[in-house]
Amino acid sequence: MVTKPKRIDILGVATASGASVRGCGMGPEALRVAGLLEALVDLEHAVADHGDLRRVYPQISTNPSSWRLPEERKADVLDLAARTSQAGCDILADGNFPLFLGGDHSIAIGTLSAVSRYSAAKGKPVHVLWVDAHADYNTPDTSPSGNLHGMPLALLCGEPGFDDSFRADWLGNIEPRNVTIFGARSVDREERKLLQARGVDVIDMRKIDQVGVVGLMQPIIERAKAANAHLHVSFDVDVVDPAIAPGGGTLVPGGLTYREAHLIMEMLHDSGVVGSLDIVELNPFLDHGGKSATLLVDLVASLFGCSIMGEEPGPVEFVTGED
Repeated sequence: MVTKPKRIDILGVATASGASVRGCGMGPEALRVAGLLEALVDLEHAVADHGDLRRVYPQISTNPSSWRLPEERKADVLDLAARTSQAGCDILADGNFPLFLGGDHSIAIGTLSAVSRYSAAKGKPVHVLWVDAHADYNTPDTSPSGNLHGMPLALLCGEPGFDDSFRADWLGNIEPRNVTIFGARSVDREERKLLQARGVDVIDMRKIDQVGVVGLMQPIIERAKAANAHLHVSFDVDVVDPAIAPGGGTLVPGGLTYREAHLIMEMLHDSGVVGSLDIVELNPFLDHGGKSATLLVDLVASLFGCSIMGEEPGPVEFVTGED
């Protein structure tokens, strides 16, 4: 049977500073209201909620649009990334499973830095499953929008173009060839060139339509197992079709179906290779009656063992922060 993690440690990162649309800073609390903790406890997991990290502003600006200023938003993203990186390392060092709640996808700068730094100290490779409609592999030079939620993978994979403010001891490093982007259907032209040049594996919706989730997920899982890797899953709500998950700020038609999304999470649970998880880009302001938040809670529950019949899979070990 799959071994439960010692404890699931929940950490919210309440920011929308990496995005152009306000609202996803409320995402962590919306997931709690939708029953995330109760769902995990019902599955008999030990759970600790560390609350939310958020930027503290010593003085409110007299400019009501100051949050849109690029330098202020960048400072917010980097401040939270540094704190997330340390908090995530601490969770992993205690042998627990970090479940990070966003916030926009720029929070992955901190979450993946934590995983990278901790795993490097243990001599363990990191594989990344980026479940997202977007590749998030732009740089400041290639990004059409300049929004940092479209750049975390490029930064972590060492792409040039980021100024010295992005270089710090807390920043981790990811090998591009160990990254799989799953569910992509909106990739910028220059971003596409970078992905191809670096050998990032991009599984777009056409491949999923042609081959199916099982045939595409199984090699990802087997590769992580063969490498004895820490698999970090970063799940963006916009990977799911907007018809069933309207609560995101950068929606693209033609996403994963309800069953495809659940099957991904169920296969990940059965594999026992997942060591950390992001849930990002939920914007309650754009959601319809909590529809997206409820779906995300159900998907997280599937990754942690919820199944239709409650049947136990075969004997595999669930990877946590401890070797």
